[in-house]
Amino acid sequence: MSEKGASPATVPRAWIITIGNELLIGRIVNTNASWLASKLTSIGFRVERIVVVPDDVEEIAEEVSRALENAEVVITTGGLGPTYDDVTMEGISRALNRRLVLNRKALELIERFYKSKGLELTSKRVKMAYMPEGAKPLENPVGAAPGSLVDLGKSVIIALPGVPREMQAMYERLETFLKNRAPKVSVAECRSIIVGLPESTLATVLDEAARTAENTYIKSHPRGRELENPVIELRVMTVAKDKTKAVDKALKAMNKILEGAEKLGGEIREKTCN
Repeated sequence: MSEKGASPATVPRAWIITIGNELLIGRIVNTNASWLASKLTSIGFRVERIVVVPDDVEEIAEEVSRALENAEVVITTGGLGPTYDDVTMEGISRALNRRLVLNRKALELIERFYKSKGLELTSKRVKMAYMPEGAKPLENPVGAAPGSLVDLGKSVIIALPGVPREMQAMYERLETFLKNRAPKVSVAECRSIIVGLPESTLATVLDEAARTAENTYIKSHPRGRELENPVIELRVMTVAKDKTKAVDKALKAMNKILEGAEKLGGEIREKTCN
């Protein structure tokens, strides 16, 4: 999404790379990706890719390299721990063509964490302090493994843990930094429930709204059965220079769709916009 008259190229792009075999075999639901995508979208980034890769150095390096060629912000989650399959930092180092080195500041953070728990600094724990040369360590306020940030000027790559509460806490500390790299815009999203109208019937109205509502994301989500009990959740998201304009823009698109839905026999159950 971008403001009217702005080229899509002016909207910073973000890629999210989630790392872990447990995601690929379906053992863990990828909540990190959806949470991060929502956060990045809300501050003005266009999330173009969410990629899941295994715990493999070459695979991680390949995806990070591709992401850095196409996005201004790249965030990885997972693979920062002390075990043999935690190889994210090595993969990032290879993608950047930088050495993997012991980061003294990261080591201090790790040592402080374990000392506070009455535990010694083993070699496996020291492993978490190895980062790409020149990386800035990111303190983990609720866990042991620090993250890292490498600012390449045009782009930045941020590595965060895979544990959701750790990842979220670390992202919150980074959001001001990311906002400074994003356009100064406001995001508005409207939501409505339409009952009694199949999505296939509403499709023509949605197509027309999508053609005429510039830089606006319009999406219908069927929640009932297409013919027996049709229920549609409608979401409209847009951006503008300030919140009032963004809300007005989203409401205009939403109301046009709802008017069309009512003409086709649909019942509007609720409508919110914020």
